[in-house]
Amino acid sequence: MTVSPILLNGHQLTLEEWEQVVFQHRPVQLAPEAIKAMERSRLMVEEAVCRGDVVYGITTGFGKFSDTVIDRNQSEELQRNLIKSHACGVGEPLSEEVVRGMMVLRANALARGCSGIRPTTVEALIRLLNDGIHPVIPSQGSLGASGDLAPLAHMTLPLIGEGEVFFRGQRMDARQVLNEQGHFPVTLAAKEGLALINGTQMMASLSALAILKAEKLLLSADIIAAMTMEALGGIPDALHPLLHKARGQTGQLQAAATMRTLLQSSRRLTAPGEKRVQDAYSLRCIPQVHGASRDAYSHVRTIVTRELNAVTDNPLLFPEEGAILSGGNFHGQPLALAADYLGIAMAEMANISERRTERLVNPQLSGLPPFLTQNGGLHSGYMILQYVAAALVSENKGLAHPASVDSIPSSANQEDHVSMGSISARKLLRILDNATRVLAVEWITAAQGLEFSSGEMGAGTTPAYRLIRNHIPPLVHDRLHHPDIEQAAKLIDSGCLVEAVAEETPLALNGYR
Repeated sequence: MTVSPILLNGHQLTLEEWEQVVFQHRPVQLAPEAIKAMERSRLMVEEAVCRGDVVYGITTGFGKFSDTVIDRNQSEELQRNLIKSHACGVGEPLSEEVVRGMMVLRANALARGCSGIRPTTVEALIRLLNDGIHPVIPSQGSLGASGDLAPLAHMTLPLIGEGEVFFRGQRMDARQVLNEQGHFPVTLAAKEGLALINGTQMMASLSALAILKAEKLLLSADIIAAMTMEALGGIPDALHPLLHKARGQTGQLQAAATMRTLLQSSRRLTAPGEKRVQDAYSLRCIPQVHGASRDAYSHVRTIVTRELNAVTDNPLLFPEEGAILSGGNFHGQPLALAADYLGIAMAEMANISERRTERLVNPQLSGLPPFLTQNGGLHSGYMILQYVAAALVSENKGLAHPASVDSIPSSANQEDHVSMGSISARKLLRILDNATRVLAVEWITAAQGLEFSSGEMGAGTTPAYRLIRNHIPPLVHDRLHHPDIEQAAKLIDSGCLVEAVAEETPLALNGYR
């Protein structure tokens, strides 16, 4: 069945459509109205060049060279030099998903018709995307102001027949792949090189990917925490709606409601005084802590969704008003702060998860066999899994230090405040990867804790327990734990855990979209 392409016009791209392009390779194309808008702004560029107007990036150099006027006969050379000189990134290449996300976001921003680029140039970028030709883009080198200059320059290199690409799993010379696949290098005209690299699309792509991961993690954290409550005989009074209505925090109310749904019909919880009068904070305050992370997620999702349709280059052209305006939409501060905020929120979610794992494996706190093994001493059981979770949580504390509070002036102090947003976004993804494995450890130990009690489990914890047991058997003898952690992490990251529970408790999904 032929899949209809997503039409890009710079106004209506959704996170769900972005996900389809990135992961399912759904094709895209310029909308007819976008082509008309782009043609109008392109005409403004050509008229400015013909008149010899002094306009930044069109008839001048870049950055500190903005006061240097360039002869109009050198426009093509200027744009080509811009791409080649700015393609100086370092570090490991970005993933295919991030690169595809960058390409569709850059095309969508240019489709708005404020950048003065020719539709044919953007269509050349779209052809690379649709054909699965992905530029090799080093992950380091962006300051997150003046846009993600170095990464986007690497994205643009194949358009002009330079650089390298990943194609069908192979890293190859870009010109060779273009020749073999019937693509022709583009000769960039006035303003086009600047239009392609002046933007926030690397940090936006990273942040969009993080939003998709964070959503699954937040839901998984509620599910796994509910299993831990059952394994420890937790007290459900802390989830009572009256408590949470009294405070009125949105995320907290949602988290408490989700936990109640997950634990509905459970016979493994206890009443106050039956085992203890009150639970420790890592159980009693699940709605407050998870809810705060939910609120952070909701805020950041709003910021990232806006950026999917943002025009972030400079200067911008407004044909209806007859204005060419130089400004700072390329500055990544909105995304930098948002990524740092979500990183802190997800690190804290992992932090409380590790504390629950400690309670599960510590016999002085759990009432369960030490380290969840019946033959302690000869067997170490799950002793070292808590070490792993603690190490990841500690690493996250360093990663959660905000990158956005730093700024190093560049371009001879012309660009004297930068966002470091690309660093914020890259750190966020590392935090999420670590948090996934912290939750995987809690899930494994919670399931093992449930082996030592009986009684009906909750409506949402039952499918979660069933899923992990389909992949990871109960611990009877010591075995290699690394494969189990990675398997549990895969089930979380892929969304399998959320899907398994959602099939039986759809209310567990409330409050995220």
